[in-house]
Amino acid sequence: MIASAGVVIFARNPVHSVLFLILAFCNGAGLFLLAGAEFLAMILIVVYVGAVAVLFLFVVMMLDVDFAELKQGFAKYLPVGVGVGVVVLAELGFVALGWSSAPSAADAAANPIIPQMSNTAALGQILYTKYVIFFQASALVLLTAMIGAIVLTLHHKPNIKRQKIAEQNARTRENVIEIKKVPFRTGV
Repeated sequence: MIASAGVVIFARNPVHSVLFLILAFCNGAGLFLLAGAEFLAMILIVVYVGAVAVLFLFVVMMLDVDFAELKQGFAKYLPVGVGVGVVVLAELGFVALGWSSAPSAADAAANPIIPQMSNTAALGQILYTKYVIFFQASALVLLTAMIGAIVLTLHHKPNIKRQKIAEQNARTRENVIEIKKVPFRTGV
């Protein structure tokens, strides 16, 4: 998973980056399966791989952005990026060093309670009761991403003739047919 995430960052071709992002999501789903959270694994595959990553892939392919020009000015932002990376690593280190388990965690691990419901039912109960606002907010974010991708890839060309059904249905015989009186033996 870490290797595929590294390739996402360092790949030169953006299409390859998105494909390795899909691989990283699949690796994450495998980790969820190993942890016993089957439903989360399937949701990760459906939502992230099926929707978001494929959306990224189509946007990258449709926009056809010249990334060589964008990478020209990359060197001037490198110190800022390194600084942000060092800060994030320091925060992760502080969290890892300061972490301790709760006193009741050892008892809970020694005496597991057999669940009365499946993982999916428990997740649904929590998701639709306690976290319903966040669930709806994530749906709005996905809807916004979908609309944004459509807007970015939709190109309006002015010289293309489009069919206007309302105008065609509103036409009458008077404004469609024009009768000309052409004199005999003369051209039109």
